[in-house]
This record gives sequence, structure tokens and C-alpha cells, in this order.
Amino acid sequence: MASQSANLWVLLGLGLAGILIMTRKLKKAVKADFGAFVERLKLLPPPQPPPPKAPHPLTGLSFAISDVFDVNGFVTGFGNPDWSRTHEPASQTSTVVTTLVEGGATCTGRTVVDDMAFGISGEQMHFDTPTNPAAPARMPGGSSSGAAVAVAAKFVDFSLGTDAVGGVRVPAAYCGVLGFRPSHGTVSHTGIIPVSASLDTVGWFARDPSILRRVGHVLLQVPFVAQRNPRNVVIADDCFQLLKSPGDRISQAVTKAVEKLFGRQILRHENLEAYLTSKVPSLKLFADRKSNGERKSSSTNLLAYAMHILRRHEFKQNHLEWINAEKPNLDPFISSQMQGALEIADTNIDSCHAIRNEMRSALNDLLKDDGILVVPTVAEPPPKTGAKEIQSEDYQIRLCSFSSIASMSGGCQVSVPVGCHDKCPISVSFVARQGGDRFLLDTIQTIYADLQEQAELATKSSASGNALSKETSAEMAKEKGNQAFKEKQWQKAIGFYTEAIKLNGNSATYFSNRAAAHLGMGNFLQAEADSSKAIDLDKKNVKAYLRRGTAREMLGYYKEAIEDFRYALVLEPTNKRASLSADRLKKFFP
Repeated sequence: MASQSANLWVLLGLGLAGILIMTRKLKKAVKADFGAFVERLKLLPPPQPPPPKAPHPLTGLSFAISDVFDVNGFVTGFGNPDWSRTHEPASQTSTVVTTLVEGGATCTGRTVVDDMAFGISGEQMHFDTPTNPAAPARMPGGSSSGAAVAVAAKFVDFSLGTDAVGGVRVPAAYCGVLGFRPSHGTVSHTGIIPVSASLDTVGWFARDPSILRRVGHVLLQVPFVAQRNPRNVVIADDCFQLLKSPGDRISQAVTKAVEKLFGRQILRHENLEAYLTSKVPSLKLFADRKSNGERKSSSTNLLAYAMHILRRHEFKQNHLEWINAEKPNLDPFISSQMQGALEIADTNIDSCHAIRNEMRSALNDLLKDDGILVVPTVAEPPPKTGAKEIQSEDYQIRLCSFSSIASMSGGCQVSVPVGCHDKCPISVSFVARQGGDRFLLDTIQTIYADLQEQAELATKSSASGNALSKETSAEMAKEKGNQAFKEKQWQKAIGFYTEAIKLNGNSATYFSNRAAAHLGMGNFLQAEADSSKAIDLDKKNVKAYLRRGTAREMLGYYKEAIEDFRYALVLEPTNKRASLSADRLKKFFP
């Protein structure tokens, strides 16, 4: 057969230089390439411009494309043999592929996608499921499974995939590579088979953050601006607490890296569940959804549920006519989803669009222009190959609960690998508001090395049986208390400081901070007691003397109060608060 011929050279008119393509159809089971590729080809870049012009920005880099991107003269397979059989070769090459080749990169092949790019696990019933290089007994993640595997196995420098509900971010997390989903609408979709127009984005994988960024600068085509540091990094603590991998270890690595590079003052801790419940009221429209007899009311799960309804509806609009006409052999999950799509009411679609609008506003309010939200990429490790649970809708929704934040807000997101746990890759995601793509890519380039260093330190500590010491956990509790204190949530702050004291009762700072929170609530006796304990632990703790002095003044113990203020001045002669307080009390005790 012609498709099995060893080498076929075809001249394509792509750009002024023209591009040579060599294609070789690969058999279903090819161990050498981990099953990543469905077709090998070579798209060569044009010659370099003569000096003094700069060389092409992607010179020397190789890449692969998922089998949803058109290449002139070839049938785009869409992960389904019946689709290939019933469609003609493309008449032009996808805009993004052309842009990358003209930018100096060489395309070396097309990679496996889930059936009709609809799955999320990476399982492929028509071809062999690509082997996950980072965890061979586990799924590679989808829908852009082969593209992630090609990068993880070092066959290419970067690769292209599509991401509606997590099609780039999930396989990036499973395979232990970087995966970027840009803001919705920022990268051209011309020459790409659609799945869900309101969610689809072109994403890319890389092992190196500088390559991830270089590709972004070419594809995003945004004007040059001076790099700026984040002014607001929000860590979604409740999301990390849901992980089956060590969430505290991941969030601590992020915290340490951010503190080192940008300062502790930009860190915030947020309960994302409570925030979304407050800011995205339309989620309540799906709050009665039940599964296995239980109500599923988590805001991120409801967000993922709405996202799946929207994707299913738009997929049906794009492809149900072909499915009904051709009766293709489909993955059972797609078949079940298409049956469900027939039952979707228009009111549900309207609710989904309302949720998207509210999510965009909520993320904008949370992050502003220079903010980043830190969440897990996925809640669970990659499922074992052949696992049955991947076919259930509940599993799909749990898997996409965190990726729904960027998908439903239109924002951008990077999944970053941070080591392994139980022989599986683990990752963390950074999310920015819609349009913050260049800012996010710049930030990842800046923080990546320090994040890897902190993650490695945490892993080594874990290997020695001390993943998080009590002291480290106490510091995390204190930081949460500090955040609550800044927001004047006194009782919440007291709870966190109490947690820190239980973990490490030898810190004067924890007692002193709790005293400050008690002062905020008017609990002057408790504030005096905590301040005294802090002073017992550290005789030079100026803040403890000031807080005890304030508590004693409010209790009417003026003599003792002025002694505290005067001693604070001995320790710190320039302290204005101590000076003013001491002067104020002189009328009682001159």
C-alpha cells in the first residue's frame, strides 16, 4: 500500500522557501517511539535571513503536532480511522504550524490523540495507547497524549496539542513536562479540527521553560513589554488539601520559591471553594447534581460539570451529523456522552455561559493585572493503564476540577512538574487572568529553577522520613494566620496561630502574633497572657512588650503598662509606638 511506502518526498508550497516533507506511516505498536507518533514527516524552515537581520527565533528546535492540525496534502486523522477514511486531504497547513516553521523550527511528525480528541486519560482504542515515559504502567493523559509523550521521551524540543478541558495540562502533569494553555482566543485556530469552540485553545509542551516561552512569543505575537514581577501570588490552600499526593510539600515549595524571588509580602492564602461560591453564584444552578446518591456541591466540581456540559453540547454541534451519517467505531465514552448531549436543555447551556462570565470576573477580581493563582494541576496520580474508572463521568469531572478554573474563565495556565511521589510525576499549576500570557510565561521562566530546587529539597526531606517537619508545618500555619490577620479575620487568625503553637510551642512569635489577634477581638486578658508567654521565650521581643502594654492599659493596669512601653524603648529607642504610649501614660505615673 502507498501508505506503507518507506519514504515519500512531497514538495509543499509553504512560505517562499518551500518545505520538504518526508512521511512514513508507522505501525500500531512501535516501542521505539513509545507509541507517540501516528505519522513521521519533516517540515523544514526557510533559510536564515542575511545579516544584520536576526536569525529566526526558533532556529534549531524540533517539534511535533497532534493529529488535529492540518498539513497540506494529508488527511488529519482526529484519532479515529473512520474519520481518516471519510475525509479528504487538507488543502492548506494550519496557521500555527506555518508560523512555527517560518519561525525557524522543524516539524518532525504528527502524534496520537484520544478518539476525536474528546478524552482526557490518553487511552486510545484504535491505536496503541502511548506509553508514559515517566510512569510506563500509567496512562499518559489526553487528549494530546502523543504530543506530551514525544516531549517527555526527548524526541522533540516542544510539541503542539489542543486543550479544551485539560487536553494539554493533564498529559503534561502525567508525563512530567511543562504544559501551557494560553488565554482563550489568543492563538489562531485556523486549520484545526474543533472540539468545543468556546473552550478550545492551542497549547504546547516543553521540557525547558525558556523554550516554552520562546514558542509563546512566536505564537502569541504580542508586542514587547518590559518583564514585570508578580505583585500578588494566591495559593489555594483548600485545593492542595484535597490531593492524594503530598499537597503541603508542593505548596511549601512554591511558597519558598516565591519568598526568595519576590518577597513574602506578595503571598496570599485563599480558600478557593468559599471564594468561588461567593463570586460565581450561577454554580448554584447545578448544586442539586447527584452522583452515586450523593450531592456533589464542591464549587470546582460544579465548575467542571458545567464545563463538560458546554463541551459536550458544542462537540455535538460540530460532529453529531457526521457520527449519525457514518456510524463510526467510537470510544464508548464518546457514545455515552453523545446520548447525554441529546438531553441537554437550552437553559443548561445558558447557565454555563453565565458561569463563564462570572468566572472571568471572579478571576480578574482575585488576581488583577499582575497576579497568579497557584493550584494543583490534577487531584490524583495518573490511573493505571486499562483502569476502568476512567470511563465514568465522575472520574472525568474530578480529573478536570482544577483545570476548569482557566477553561471556564478564559485565562491562561502553566502546568509545572515538581518531582515525583510513589513513582508518579507530580505538578503544580500557575494561572493568570485572560490576556496575561506573556506575563505568566515570563514568571515561570524566572521562578522555575528555584521551584525545582525547593521541590528537590522537599523530596529529599520526604525520603528521610521528614517530608514536613513540625517546625515547617508551624510556619505554614503562621503564614495563614498572618494572612487572616491582614484581612482582620481575628478568630480565623487565632485558630491558625493556635495550630502553629501546637506544632511548635517554643516560638515567641506565634504567641505574640496570637496576642495581636486577641487585641483585635478585645480579648485583653488572653492578649496579656500570650504576650507574657512570648516574653518568657524571648526577652527581647519588642512587639510582645508593646502588645502586653496595650492589653494592660486596656485592663487598667497603667503602672505595669508603662513599664512594658519603657522597656520596649530600651530595646528599640526609635520605636515611635512605644514612645507615644509611654508619653500618654505619664499623666498617671510621671
